[in-house]
Amino acid sequence: QVQLVESGGGSAQAGGSLRLSCVASGHTYSRLCISWFRQAPGKERQGVARIDTRDGIGLYSPSVHGRFTISRVNANAKNTVYLQMNSLKPEDAAMYYCAATSGACALVGWSVSEYSVWGQGTQITVSS
Repeated sequence: QVQLVESGGGSAQAGGSLRLSCVASGHTYSRLCISWFRQAPGKERQGVARIDTRDGIGLYSPSVHGRFTISRVNANAKNTVYLQMNSLKPEDAAMYYCAATSGACALVGWSVSEYSVWGQGTQITVSS
């Protein structure tokens, strides 16, 4: 069973940067698609970036493309996924969740229902 632990949330000013981490452990899958979702109060949870742990290829939603970078490190039977968030905007403020599903990201979309495992979430606040 995959376990996900997120860290790195916090506050930043508009234009600033933050980095989130998500560690996937406790599994024997050779390949995971790990995604970052966010949910602001009163809004639906939306995907912002995802990465294939095998090939390291990242995909981004239009709202963060060019500002956020997703990357991964596979080591010691764990997959650590980073989300570097630059040029933050007030609209980036939300609870950010890490989610995972087995298999290639090319076969997975942005639907919440496609992901079987979720982290506990980490809060991002952006002040203008």
